[in-house]
Amino acid sequence: MGQARGKKNRFRTSGDEIVMNNTFSYEVLVVNGPNLGYIGKRDINTYGSRSIEEIPDILNENYPSMLQKTKIDFFQSNGEGRIIDRLEKAWQDKISGIVINPGAYTHTSLALADCLSWINIPYVEVHLSNVWSRDKIRQHSLTAKRSLGVVAGFGIMSYIYGLMALVDHLDYQ
Repeated sequence: MGQARGKKNRFRTSGDEIVMNNTFSYEVLVVNGPNLGYIGKRDINTYGSRSIEEIPDILNENYPSMLQKTKIDFFQSNGEGRIIDRLEKAWQDKISGIVINPGAYTHTSLALADCLSWINIPYVEVHLSNVWSRDKIRQHSLTAKRSLGVVAGFGIMSYIYGLMALVDHLDYQ
């Protein structure tokens, strides 16, 4: 995300945060694992051509009331340890919820699954592609067990649907 700033009460980015106003009901962390730094450019036939950078505009245009009450911070790392460090920081910061696309760590990382379990922050797991229509190894998730649910197969909209489900859960918990 860039450093562009918009008008007062209008969408702007500040570092990697989406900021609509200064009073938020929720702080949400969107985490992307390995090989997800180039969404929209990498393997477009599988993952689609829309990028993470489009999420704020999609939310602003279609779901402004959700965005007004939700501060969203984006984080991406190819390193398992860095992802776990960021999740532990989210726990320390008392983040309201997480939307996570663990990438390949979905299927291989007991450490990530253990972290998501012990930090006990509500989360939705998302995937750009329909993982159940792909290789057998991708059909099993170690990280989904404690999730509120899994959204998969809708490209960048998987993140939007995941955010919607998470905020809905937070509204009614």
